[in-house]
Amino acid sequence: MTQVNRLNGGQIDRTSTLNFKFDNRNFTAHPGDTLASALLANGVRLIGRSFKYHRPRGILSAGSEEPNALVELRTGNRKEPNTRATTIEMFDGLEAHSQNRWPSLRFDAMAINDRFSNFLTAGFYYKTFMWPAAFWEKLYEPVIRRAAGLGTMSMQEDPDEYDKGFRHCDLLIIGAGPAGLMAALTAGRAGSDVILADEDFVLGGRLNSETYSLNDDIAANWITQTVAELSAMPNVRLMPRTTVIGAFDHGIYGAVERKGDHLSAPSEGKPRQILWRIYSGRALLCAGATERPIAFENNDRPGIMLAGALRSYANRFAATPAQRVAIFTNNDDGHRTAADLHAKGVKIAAVVDIRPEAPLNGDYEVLRGAEVIDTKGRLGLTFAEVKLADGSNRTLDVGALGISGGWNPNVHLTCHQRGRPVWNETLSAFVPGDTLPPGLTVAGAANGIMSTHGALKSGAEAATHALDLKSDAIAIPTAEDAPVTQTPFWYVQGCSRAWLDQQNDVTVKDVKLSHQEGFQSVEHLKRYTTLGMATDQGKTSNMGGLAIMAEIAGKSIPQVGTTIYRPPYTPVPIATFAGRMRGKEFHPTRLTPSHHWAKERGAVFVEVGNWLRAQWFPLPGETHWRQSVDREVRQTRASVGVCDCTTLGKIDVQGTDAADFLNRIYCNGFAKLAVGKTRYGLMLREDGIAMDDGTAGRLAEDHFVVTTTTANAVKVYQHMEFVRQCLFPDMDVQLISTTEAWAQYAVAGPNSRKLLQKIVDPEFDISNDGFPFMACGNITVCGGLRARLFRISFSGELAFEIAVPSRYGDALMRRLMVEGEEFNVVPYGTEALGVMRIEKGHAAGNELNGTTTALNLGMGRMVSKKKDSIGSVLSEREGLNEADALNMVGVKPVNSADKITAGAHLMDASGPVDAANDQGYVTSAAFSPSLNCYIGLGFLKNGSDRHREKMRLVSPLTDLTVEVEIVSSHFVDPEGERLRA
Repeated sequence: MTQVNRLNGGQIDRTSTLNFKFDNRNFTAHPGDTLASALLANGVRLIGRSFKYHRPRGILSAGSEEPNALVELRTGNRKEPNTRATTIEMFDGLEAHSQNRWPSLRFDAMAINDRFSNFLTAGFYYKTFMWPAAFWEKLYEPVIRRAAGLGTMSMQEDPDEYDKGFRHCDLLIIGAGPAGLMAALTAGRAGSDVILADEDFVLGGRLNSETYSLNDDIAANWITQTVAELSAMPNVRLMPRTTVIGAFDHGIYGAVERKGDHLSAPSEGKPRQILWRIYSGRALLCAGATERPIAFENNDRPGIMLAGALRSYANRFAATPAQRVAIFTNNDDGHRTAADLHAKGVKIAAVVDIRPEAPLNGDYEVLRGAEVIDTKGRLGLTFAEVKLADGSNRTLDVGALGISGGWNPNVHLTCHQRGRPVWNETLSAFVPGDTLPPGLTVAGAANGIMSTHGALKSGAEAATHALDLKSDAIAIPTAEDAPVTQTPFWYVQGCSRAWLDQQNDVTVKDVKLSHQEGFQSVEHLKRYTTLGMATDQGKTSNMGGLAIMAEIAGKSIPQVGTTIYRPPYTPVPIATFAGRMRGKEFHPTRLTPSHHWAKERGAVFVEVGNWLRAQWFPLPGETHWRQSVDREVRQTRASVGVCDCTTLGKIDVQGTDAADFLNRIYCNGFAKLAVGKTRYGLMLREDGIAMDDGTAGRLAEDHFVVTTTTANAVKVYQHMEFVRQCLFPDMDVQLISTTEAWAQYAVAGPNSRKLLQKIVDPEFDISNDGFPFMACGNITVCGGLRARLFRISFSGELAFEIAVPSRYGDALMRRLMVEGEEFNVVPYGTEALGVMRIEKGHAAGNELNGTTTALNLGMGRMVSKKKDSIGSVLSEREGLNEADALNMVGVKPVNSADKITAGAHLMDASGPVDAANDQGYVTSAAFSPSLNCYIGLGFLKNGSDRHREKMRLVSPLTDLTVEVEIVSSHFVDPEGERLRA
């Protein structure tokens, strides 16, 4: 087809032609078009079907408020449902499909619903599908979901990338219309850091749709000059194709920037959309206003549009839905549309104005005091029935009808923090109230200032006031300054099927039914009728519904009130909220400093929280993971092994009260810990349950380094911050997490000291006398690199932990491996680490499971009775100190060939196997290369007094029964001679 409805002028680029498809039909367009304007230019009015009744629907608006023209864009794994044709920037090869119809758009079998509209009124599903209850899930819901709905998903993985980012500014300006551009110019010239965001791909806002002049020149020239000046300012960032979706706490605004939506596919490696978190000193809302429709019988036919949208398509896109148009209005703005269309060569059948004193025009007929009462046309408007002032009827032969009921300021973002708009009698609309998000100011049409001059002036003044600028006032361009003249008019009396919410098929009759059935609150009205609940969030429908409810209730509109708007301002793809957090990146992946070295060595990795840690290091010929793990354990205990333990939480605690602070955090004492010493500590929750264990090394009188388990690093830091800020705010103590700042390695085994002596600078004595067990200190290594050394052991061997700044972590690991060759050094992973800690009897996450106490862990004596600490009092509760309380024990099989399984339960040697006779359970188990059998740690009732007792280890779920012996949890070196060597 040719572009039969293409007009002259506009802002499209006629030197280039774009090809696109709609429902598999080929069309042409030009750069600068939207899908909606291109379809109108090609004579296409029927775009989709309505949600419930499947009535034919066309384009209503020209912006993001569009309720009808929702399409499926693209195909395959890039298919995007429910995309507004009015905001889709045209590109070559675009492919779109109508949705919510079967088998075709022109013939939709589900349109039979419209015949049963008397039975499918508002709330029908609440009343109809109550009985029988069993039918709902199996019959009713599937049928309803099949009959209703919008687009469909591809059910394939989205191939595009999405990202998140942060930006900061002195002033965030939301909307780049006349008010927004003037505000940006004012703030930018004053040197403030400015972000100007607009959802359109062309800046200028409503000025692009008008024929107004600024400074006696066309508005487009002023826009071009202003945008060029702003683009040249280093302190101003222009963000077209960016929708500010929400106003959040502390001056933070969410914004979605569409980087690749105007392309068939995003550029290689570039995101399709970016979710920005913008931190603003102040914000200025210049979001403009949305025109509201008038409800009358059959006012939803394709070709019936907002009058302002008709003007946008004609002036900006050089397109019209038909060559013969009528206007139905209650204000002078509707006449402006008629004049602009007439100037473009479009035939104006008549302007139907409900006001008896409406202005006349010599170029076309104006029907004063008249109303449009009905329309005809199955798949598109053909005739409009008009009731004249004298009561007679007249039929207008038209292909399009523009309707204008006035304009509503876009107040949505002002309500995102529970703000309530207030009623403006002159505009017959709600405008922003006094309760705004902190730091937000409103200007232009969004604040009820409807003239171009008023918008320009208010934008400049708002920017000056928001930033407290002292510079001279910027010159305001001369522009139209006409007052608002309108007569409030919401719907034609006597109509029944007059559509208020065209997306949800809500009519005037539905609102009246809601009132009749007792749903009279605006919140109940919204939920009972679904008014304003769709993708347009009531932008074109709410006011009509509120006005009718007010009329029925005998109240004014402000007495009825309005609902509060919530983010997002327009729909946002879930993928945009997810950003890069999908697939393997669903959680951020954190790599240890030795990760790349470990990968070179063929390490097998395991996820530990967000970290990837080396699990074991297989060598050629090893066909089973146990072979690798057993070798690492034996080699470490025989000579020396190195393990990356950077993932352990590391918290710097500094201040004159640091020791006293730790004394209150840990249940054992830290106040008298000497400088250069480390102490094992147990941290309790307030209810007396063990939270975490770790060490605290005192590097100076006012400086401690606390380590935590990997899993609890964040939780412990949050707990310590809570204690510091809320429980003891007067203490001189500061905390900072340094987990990522230091690379830390455990060097364990009989030759660990010899290995370290080769890299520790000679002025530091790390002999057993000079650096005994539990010592710590600042040292240097490899000729002056600052480091920290701790003599602590998790494996039960002579061991140290050495830390260097993270940037040197990879180099240190490689150096240790080179220097350790003479000792047959071995890198060991988390599996070998776990085996050795079980052999030594160290509690870890499996034992610190949120249910155990110090008594259960065999650390009851660590809970000091000489001082107070968090959890110490409640740890003395009777229920936590019963005579047969669980104690941590070791478990060995009587037959060394039997396997110990974590999660299995301990039962008496004979008797029933049931919960009533449960004696305890195994928390950790592993094969011990040192003992050449499986071993386990667990909890047993009165376990401290039951060593050498024979019991049964059972797991009914896995059909396991093993005879075991209860032993000390310290399987290897119970006296601690090795670690003190």
